[in-house]
Amino acid sequence: MKARKRFGQHFLHDPAVLKRIVEAVAPARGDTVVEIGPGEGALTRPLLERLDRLTAIEIDRDLAAALSQEFPAHRLVVVVADVLEYDFASLPAGARIVGNLPYNISTPILFRLAQHAERVRDLHFMLQKEVVDRMVAKPSTPDYGRLSVMLQVRFAMTKLFNVGPGAFRPPPKVESAVVRLVPLPDKLPCDEALFEKIVREAFSARRKTLRNALPLAKEGYERLGLDPQLRPENLSPADYVRIAKASAG
Repeated sequence: MKARKRFGQHFLHDPAVLKRIVEAVAPARGDTVVEIGPGEGALTRPLLERLDRLTAIEIDRDLAAALSQEFPAHRLVVVVADVLEYDFASLPAGARIVGNLPYNISTPILFRLAQHAERVRDLHFMLQKEVVDRMVAKPSTPDYGRLSVMLQVRFAMTKLFNVGPGAFRPPPKVESAVVRLVPLPDKLPCDEALFEKIVREAFSARRKTLRNALPLAKEGYERLGLDPQLRPENLSPADYVRIAKASAG
């Protein structure tokens, strides 16, 4: 089928890459697995070879219909929906999520899934390489930013391998990469909305010093042992958690 630009479709077709993804996921027969954006089913098929049942979320009605015709409903549950509107809170605890995410909405998807981290066992995604590099970036590096902080407080993340444009049809104009996310055992130890607000404000002014980027009093920085002349990119995710806790107090 022809890829539709409005859905950001790039169909993965390289057998070697598909094999590496399935090996990385290593699904067990009874696992609860949800695939985001199955497309033409290139990853769906090898996953179903190892699973009793798979749920696939697909926004393209034509692709969803083709998958429903190919697989019986007791093996493949096809949900025709926008993944940004899917109720991940309905998933059973320990669900596993995989997918070749649409690059044009990958960050909103990641932020949405982070809100339900406690429901999942792990996540394996194909993403734009630049996004993966930002996800796993360390403080004080060029790729480190809001995405890094927001995800690193919720997940342990590992970049698994890079994928070239030729693995897709049509080939994207960017390099891709596969990443594994495993939820951290502890919940965020501060008010989540306040934490998100602080991180967003900090990185909207990332070239400013902390003193000018965040509404924290001088004595607050002294109490936390932070230099107010540092820049937002110099702080670790744990530092932002401490700032959120101090701001709430």
